[in-house]
Amino acid sequence: MAIIATTTDGRLIHGQVANLWTGKLNITRIMVIDDEVAQNDIEKQGLKLACPPGVKLSILPVQKAAENILAGKYDSQRLLIVARYPERFLRLVNYGVELKELNVGNMSQTPETRSVTRSINVVDKDIADFDALQAKGVKLIAQMVPNDPAKDFMPLLDKVR
Repeated sequence: MAIIATTTDGRLIHGQVANLWTGKLNITRIMVIDDEVAQNDIEKQGLKLACPPGVKLSILPVQKAAENILAGKYDSQRLLIVARYPERFLRLVNYGVELKELNVGNMSQTPETRSVTRSINVVDKDIADFDALQAKGVKLIAQMVPNDPAKDFMPLLDKVR
């Protein structure tokens, strides 16, 4: 399987993703899955600039990403999939992509969110999506950087229900 890691991150590609995770996991391709971002040329250009040298980048709508993964297009690569919201990963799983684990990374604070940790903030829809992912067998963890210990995310989430 080409998928080495998956993570939510409101910033998509930035220092932690571009340098720490990519280097630690020897990632050869970062895939951003987001229907809106895939249509936004300005945002795509910014992501291209943030992508580390030597690492390929795909910015795809969720359905196209699922089709490419299921067709084996990335089988020879080490893939890191990044999305802003858990809903993108739930859709990926619903299209038939098997995900063993999802790292819940940075999810930005807004007036509508509740704080799970210092850097993870959720709305009710996110909670429902995390529950649905867990019900489909995806293990949810919280690990900000590779050297941090991975924590089971669901007990953290239970505190804000």
